[in-house]
Amino acid sequence: MAKGFILGVRGILRGFAGDSGGVSAVEFAIILPFMLTLYLGGAELGDGLAIQFKATLAARTVADLVSQYESVDATTMSEILGAAATVVTPYSANNMAVTVSEITTTNGNGTATVTWSCTLNGAKRAIGAPYTLPTALQTLPAGTSLILGEVTYPYTPSMGYVLTGTINIYEDTLFFPRMSGSVADNNAC
Repeated sequence: MAKGFILGVRGILRGFAGDSGGVSAVEFAIILPFMLTLYLGGAELGDGLAIQFKATLAARTVADLVSQYESVDATTMSEILGAAATVVTPYSANNMAVTVSEITTTNGNGTATVTWSCTLNGAKRAIGAPYTLPTALQTLPAGTSLILGEVTYPYTPSMGYVLTGTINIYEDTLFFPRMSGSVADNNAC
């Protein structure tokens, strides 16, 4: 009787060993969380990089537009700052801060001061406030004007918010004025 029981158990175990029908389901159940994390993380990363690219483009746009004027009035400045919202489309520009300023070098050692500053949804730079130029521009002669475009975009990931919270994407760029040595603000700000 014991011998028959052992043979029966062996037969059942052989049946389990030879049956591979459920292996795929088990493997899929083990791999599914990793696959979903990878997919959703990739989507979030792609969205964040797209917004960073749009923020860079918006900063370049406002600085480029202002650099094409000899002087800017309040209406023109409002339109230029508003152009940044168009650039970040299809993403929302509701909380995006856009600032454009003119900075003038004070000497050949990389320091400059703010000549004027305008903003949309942010805090403008204080007139006369110091600004440190990037290394490549630190040898500019005194009195050289540059247009500084800045964009701060508060990016809130739709799925990863719990892990990261809101990420402030900041981009800035500098342009030389094109039509004259500097751009007058004509009380635009």
